[in-house]
Amino acid sequence: MSNIAAYRKLLGVTKTTEVKEMKTIYRNLMKEWHPDKFANAEDAAKQEAEHKSKELIEAYNFLVSIAPETIAQALPMYTETINASPLSDFSYTKSTLTLVFEDGSSYEYFDVPKATYVKLINSDTPGRFCRRHVFHEFVYRKVAKAMAV
Repeated sequence: MSNIAAYRKLLGVTKTTEVKEMKTIYRNLMKEWHPDKFANAEDAAKQEAEHKSKELIEAYNFLVSIAPETIAQALPMYTETINASPLSDFSYTKSTLTLVFEDGSSYEYFDVPKATYVKLINSDTPGRFCRRHVFHEFVYRKVAKAMAV
């Protein structure tokens, strides 16, 4: 969750900031930090602007992907995936659980305790465990789309 908090701090937004407002804030920050604005500046200033603009782009894209509006819009497809497609793989890195489904879609779940991951590994039926303890309990985002059938 520290990544989420850091991204929010970078853009200066809160949990309740709407996507439309976030987009305006992002555009204003990009106008300020766009590398083209520093074309005649020193190399250090150019590099700082490039680095800052990349951070802003990453933060904005990430926060939009986990925004309540985005989640609500994608909920029917998410519900279909978690109900109809079995898990094919899962991994855990730095409190982020990645679940891969047989239809090719992948979701990242954030701030998942290590104990939950250990229970998932030891579960006889990982799909049922995820339905009960993961799917609707953690902030998530889609990282890969399902393959067209």
